[in-house]
Amino acid sequence: MASDTVLESKTPLQFVPGIGPQRALLFERMGLRKAIDLLFYFPRAYQDIVPWSSVLELVDGTMATVLGQVTDMDSRHGFDGRSTVGVLLALEGGGYVRCVWYNQPFRREQFSRGMRILATGIIKSTGVSFQIRHPEVLFLGEGEEPPPARPMPIYPLTEGLQQRHVASAVTAVLPLVESIEEAIPEEIRKRAAGDAVPLMCIGDALRAIHAPSDIAEADRARARFIFQELFVLQLAMAMHRHRSRCTQPAPRIESSAQIHARILKRFPFPLTGDQLKVIDDIRADMASEHPMNRLIQGDVGSGKTVIAQYAMLNAVARGYQAALMAPTELLARQHYQKLKEQLQGSRVMIELLAGSIPGRDKRELLQRIALGTVDIVIGTQALVSEHVDFGKLGLLIIDEQHRFGVEQRAMLRESRTVPHYLVMTATPIPRTLSMTVFGDLDVSVLREKPPGQSLVKTYVSDLAEQDRWWRFVIDQVRSGRQAFVVAPRVDGSDDEGANGSSIGAIPLWEQLANGPLAELRVDLVHGRMDGEDKQRRLEAFDSGETQVLVATTVVEVGIDVPNATIMTIMEADRMGLAQLHQLRGRVGRGRFPGYACLFPRPGIETKDRERLTQFAENHDGFALAELDLQMRGPGELLGTRQSGLPPLRIADLARDGDVLQTARRIAIEIVALDPDLNLPEHGKLRRQVVAKHGSALAISDVG
Repeated sequence: MASDTVLESKTPLQFVPGIGPQRALLFERMGLRKAIDLLFYFPRAYQDIVPWSSVLELVDGTMATVLGQVTDMDSRHGFDGRSTVGVLLALEGGGYVRCVWYNQPFRREQFSRGMRILATGIIKSTGVSFQIRHPEVLFLGEGEEPPPARPMPIYPLTEGLQQRHVASAVTAVLPLVESIEEAIPEEIRKRAAGDAVPLMCIGDALRAIHAPSDIAEADRARARFIFQELFVLQLAMAMHRHRSRCTQPAPRIESSAQIHARILKRFPFPLTGDQLKVIDDIRADMASEHPMNRLIQGDVGSGKTVIAQYAMLNAVARGYQAALMAPTELLARQHYQKLKEQLQGSRVMIELLAGSIPGRDKRELLQRIALGTVDIVIGTQALVSEHVDFGKLGLLIIDEQHRFGVEQRAMLRESRTVPHYLVMTATPIPRTLSMTVFGDLDVSVLREKPPGQSLVKTYVSDLAEQDRWWRFVIDQVRSGRQAFVVAPRVDGSDDEGANGSSIGAIPLWEQLANGPLAELRVDLVHGRMDGEDKQRRLEAFDSGETQVLVATTVVEVGIDVPNATIMTIMEADRMGLAQLHQLRGRVGRGRFPGYACLFPRPGIETKDRERLTQFAENHDGFALAELDLQMRGPGELLGTRQSGLPPLRIADLARDGDVLQTARRIAIEIVALDPDLNLPEHGKLRRQVVAKHGSALAISDVG
C-alpha cells in the first residue's frame, strides 16, 4: 500500500502493511477480505506467556513456558494405529524438556534442529525428565526476541500462514477500532452483565481481545462478543417469530369437548399425562387466529405419533385439510399405512403423495387435493412444492425434521395459505440448540413413556466377543424374535478407522449371511436402494419373513417392528449418543425385552469407550443429548449446514448456555416493545440483525 494511502475499514487486505497480494489470497481462504474483517477475526485461544522457566523451576502438574532450541526429534507408530511425535528442547535456562503430540503426525514436518521455540503447557514429570503434552508453540525467527510476558493470541490458521503473519496484520488494523460504532446501548450491556458494571464497549473489547494485558481482560472482551453474537441471533429469531404470528392470520380451528372426546376414543390405549398436556397446548394454538408454531420433542417411545394423529383429526373435524411431511418416502409410507389402519371404517380420506406414484395418478391426486376432497395427505418435502395446491389446508406437520432449519420454515410462510404448523422430532435436542435452531417455535416436551415399556439392556463389547454375541442372536431368533445389525456406512473402507479399515453394511451382510448367521434369513437395507426396494425389504422384515436385517442408519427413526428385540451396532464409536439412542429405540417396542450390543472399532481412545459406557448406562434421551453436545459440539451433533444452525464465530452453545438464555430474554423483551427495532436507540442493532440474518429469516424489509 502506498505510504500516503489512509487505511480504512473497507481497504482490501492486500493493501494492509505486511500482507501483499499473495498473502491476501491465504487470508481470503479464511473468509477475510477487508481490513475490518481482521478486527473481527477473533483468537481461538491465548498462550499465557509467563517468564520462561529453567528446568530447575519446573513443577509437575503446573502451567509453564519454556524457551529452548530443538536438538532432536522422533516419531513413532503403534500397532493400534496411533502415532507419537516428540521434540526435545535444550532450554536456554538449562536442562531439557520433551514436547509430545499424539495422533498429529504432521507436527514432525513443523520442526527442524536448531529452531528456537517458546512452548507453553502443563508440565508432566516422568521421574527422570519433564514433558509437555500438546503445548502451544511459538516459533521464533533468527535473532527474534521472545514476546513480553502477557497473553499472546492464537488465531485459527490456514496452510501457508503463521501466527506472526496474522498477529502483525491485526496490529496494523487495530487503529481502525476508533471508527467502529457501538451497536449495543449501554443499558442493554448492563442488563447482559447482570450488575452495575456493563459489558465492555466495542472499542475497548476489540483492543482487549487482540492485545489483552492479562487473561482476565481477554475473558471480559470475549464475554462482550459472545453476548453480542447470541443477542443479534435471538433478536432475529424474536422478530421473525413476531412477524410470522402477526402478519398473516391462520384459520381458527376450535376443538369442542365433543370433538376432543371422539378423537381420544380412536386410540386403543390411555394417553400419558405428557401427551394430554401437549394436546391441550395444540388445542389452544389451533383455536387462535395466530399461526401455531410448535415443536414437539419426544424421547424414544414417548408416543409423539399420537400427537400428530390427534392434531390432524382435529383439523379434519372442522372441515380443514391436514398434511404430514416425512423426511423420506419410506417413513411417509409407514405413516400412511398406520393411519389408514387406525381410521379404517371412518369417512376420513387419506392419501399418500410420493415420488414413486405414476404421473397420471399423481396428477389426479393433485386435482383432488386442490378441490379439498382429500382430508389428510402424507408425503415428503414435495408437499410444499409449487405444484401442490391445497383447497383448505389448516395444518402442516413436519416429522423427524430436526434438520429442517429456520430458513426452510421461513420459506413455508411465503405460501398463499398459512396453516398451523407443527414440527416433531424423536431426537431430543439440547436446550441451547433448541433456542437457536428452533428459536422461532414454541416447544413442548414428551418425557413420559406409556406404561409397560422396559429398558433395553445395553452392552459395550469388543471383536473378541462377537462369536459369543452371534450365538445369542441365533438363540433369540430361534425363539421367534428378530434382529437388526447396523453399520455406519454402505461400503467398507480401507483407509479409515483406528485399525486402518471400516466395515460397511454390504460386506457385513455378505459376511454374516455366509458365516455366523448362515442358518438365518438375513437381508439388507441401505440408503442407496430405491424407495420401492427398501419398502419391500422392510415389509419382509415387518412380516417376519426376514429374521435379521443388516442396515445403515436408514433405520434410525420411524421403523416400528414390535417383534424385533436385538440391535447390534458395529463401529458404534463413529456415532453420536443421540443417534445410538434412536437405534436402540428400534428394539424392545413390543412385549419382549430388548437387547443392544455396541462394537466399537479396536484401538479407540479411552474417552471414546467411556462415552459408549455412559450411553449403555443411561436411557434418558434428553440427558444423552446434553452429554452429546458437551462431547461433540453443536455442529457435529446436528450438521450445521443441514440444520439451519447459523455459524458462530466466538460463541459456543455447549459452553455459553447461560449467556444464550440471557440474550434470548432481553431480545424477546425488546421486540415485544419495538417489533421492528424502529426506535432510534435500536437503529444500529437493526442494521446488524438484517445484515447477518435478514435473508435467512425473511426480515430484510423490517423498518
